[in-house]
Amino acid sequence: MSEVRSSKLKFKGDKVKKKRKREDGEGSSKRRRGDEEDQDPETWVQPDQASEIRGPTFIFHPSDPSPICVNFDSTRNRIMLHPLDKDQTEETKDRPLVERIPTEVSQVWVTTRVAGSPTINLRTGVGEGKFLSCDQHGLVSADREARGPQEEWTPVVLEDGMVAFMNNYEKYLGVDEVAGGQLQLRGDSENVGFAERFFVKVQSQYKREAHEEEKKKEGKLTNPSMDEASTNKTFQAWGAGKSVVSGVDKKELKRARKEGRLAETLLDKRAKLKSDRFC
Repeated sequence: MSEVRSSKLKFKGDKVKKKRKREDGEGSSKRRRGDEEDQDPETWVQPDQASEIRGPTFIFHPSDPSPICVNFDSTRNRIMLHPLDKDQTEETKDRPLVERIPTEVSQVWVTTRVAGSPTINLRTGVGEGKFLSCDQHGLVSADREARGPQEEWTPVVLEDGMVAFMNNYEKYLGVDEVAGGQLQLRGDSENVGFAERFFVKVQSQYKREAHEEEKKKEGKLTNPSMDEASTNKTFQAWGAGKSVVSGVDKKELKRARKEGRLAETLLDKRAKLKSDRFC
């Protein structure tokens, strides 16, 4: 058999680029993270973890025969499950379900959270801003302007990237069929099944914001290196920014740092130096 050659033109002196294969998923995750950083801030993306669910949020469900999204009808002041197929055009009819994006403001919820808390609040993006709530009987509504325990939800990102929402009573939000074949939201499911799995999309800028917060937390947890000159300047400098750096007390400073009393030791040294200066 004759050898198949590449049809790409090559010129004398061109360097041959070798392709490198990565055996782990680290390279692909880094490339994906880099692609997300280059995206438009308002691009709709799927969250990889619960902390990334924030800001404008699009929630939809792969119902059959038509997928639905969670809407809020500000005219009737109620939650509506809107068929997404009604919004399809010739351009989007062949688009995979996971690539759907909101087409109306009523399809967007605003996710807020208290810093450090795993729970979130979902507020309507239209009207007066009502919070999605669920009572002890599993009745889901959006008619409250203040948030409380019944307005708290804990998002759980599943292995396939879909999301389940657990309420304050440790029950899950789900799609339920009622009389007449209509669909409505309920919040009384004990387990996560097909009805309790939702696709969630957020805007790229808020996902990136979550990553930046994580980096800051990791930086706070690491032990800072002790720079004697800069540390002494912070705790001992006075007047025109004069800094007194000790050459004989390094052992004492290192021991104080290990024992967690570095600031106290430096302040004592500052007081002693001031008293020696004015005596």
